[in-house]
Amino acid sequence: MPLVVVGISVLILLLLMTKLRLNGFAALLLVAVGVALVRGIPLEKVPDVLSEGIGDQIGDTMLTIGLGAMVGRVMGDSGAAQRIAGRLLDLCGPRWVQVAMVLSAMLIGVTMFYEVAFVIIVPVAFTLVRVTRSNLLWVGLPMSIALSTMHSFLPPHPGPTAVAATFHASVGLTLFYGLFIAVPAGALVALVWPRLPFVRAMNPSIPRGLVSEQVFDEEEMPGLGWSLSVALLPVVLIAGAAVTDLADSGDNPLLHFVAFIGSAPIALLLTLVVAVWAFGPRIGRSLAEVSTSCREAAQAMAMILLVIGAGGAFKNVLVEGGISDYIKDASDNWSVSPIILAWLIAVILRVALGSATVAVVTASGVALPLLAGSGVHAEVMVLAVSCGSIAFSHVNDPGFWMFKEYFNLSVIDAIKARTTYTTVLAILGLGGVLALEQVLDVLKV
Repeated sequence: MPLVVVGISVLILLLLMTKLRLNGFAALLLVAVGVALVRGIPLEKVPDVLSEGIGDQIGDTMLTIGLGAMVGRVMGDSGAAQRIAGRLLDLCGPRWVQVAMVLSAMLIGVTMFYEVAFVIIVPVAFTLVRVTRSNLLWVGLPMSIALSTMHSFLPPHPGPTAVAATFHASVGLTLFYGLFIAVPAGALVALVWPRLPFVRAMNPSIPRGLVSEQVFDEEEMPGLGWSLSVALLPVVLIAGAAVTDLADSGDNPLLHFVAFIGSAPIALLLTLVVAVWAFGPRIGRSLAEVSTSCREAAQAMAMILLVIGAGGAFKNVLVEGGISDYIKDASDNWSVSPIILAWLIAVILRVALGSATVAVVTASGVALPLLAGSGVHAEVMVLAVSCGSIAFSHVNDPGFWMFKEYFNLSVIDAIKARTTYTTVLAILGLGGVLALEQVLDVLKV
């Protein structure tokens, strides 16, 4: 049975990494090869399947994560991150630092991918941890939870946007309705989770090389205006591109230009250029110093990227091995509410495959025939599938490894922190979707 293969492969992976202390990159590749053989992928095709999975995952994330890490390190080494963190502390106080991180993450995360927003905000979180001497997860976990919620629940992120197209739903209405679910659910979990005993028992250190260890004096730091401008530049560019995506650009060269500079790699590349100038020669730092910051950030990212790439290989083996097709076929005759069915299929596919995008696209295909005669609002169905796709993030999810490596956690601790919060978000999302459908029916919208 395919799902048994998935379960056993996950257990073996956990054994290799926890008991045998095998490196995550090697462990993921070994398990991926084993699953490929068990699922009947021809021997001669296994290397290609692995390479394709690594290539797809690294191609999607390397530029974003690499450039984002460089921008973050340049901001950290110049004092810009400390300037922003200090201003947040002045406005909110140490007691409300989590609220500040949640608000910042939600505002930025509405339009930005999880990975992009994560690498932009995490230097500020690291700096706040160092300045306040707080637990890393006390500050960083609320940020990650808020970003996960925005990315998984709402368009213009790729999963919800793709499902909206399948169901012929309004992207604008989906975003509008979704905010009423995503904001309270995300804020609740983000503020509760760091306070849970099993999370508070974790005390990871900041990974070396990703943030400056220096504490700056007031006169050494760049101004708040420049610090915020560089931090928000990619947000503005990517948000602008997201808006143009909702319009028919046709042959309008201006809209094509906005879409170009608002793509995540280009936006971050432009931000890096501005950061090098603003926090280098403009404030008296040499280009050699700035280049050192970029090089050290890239070195610190090497293993993270390898592990994320191996996670992509594992995911691709599961897809090529027919796991998603098996789940789709098995669920064809289930007699349940289309909302719950769509959510449940997305959850099962997320657990089995790790890819939220594959989960939402497949689940929407299963639920689409049920939508026509159900009377359920198309936008509600989109949200049902989208919130299901966040559940049970674990070792076959490349985002899990990014979370683990940035927060310097063991595999078991990462499961305790991330797998639990993503699952609770999915359950809260389902409750919100069911309530939303009832409200829309009462209002006859």
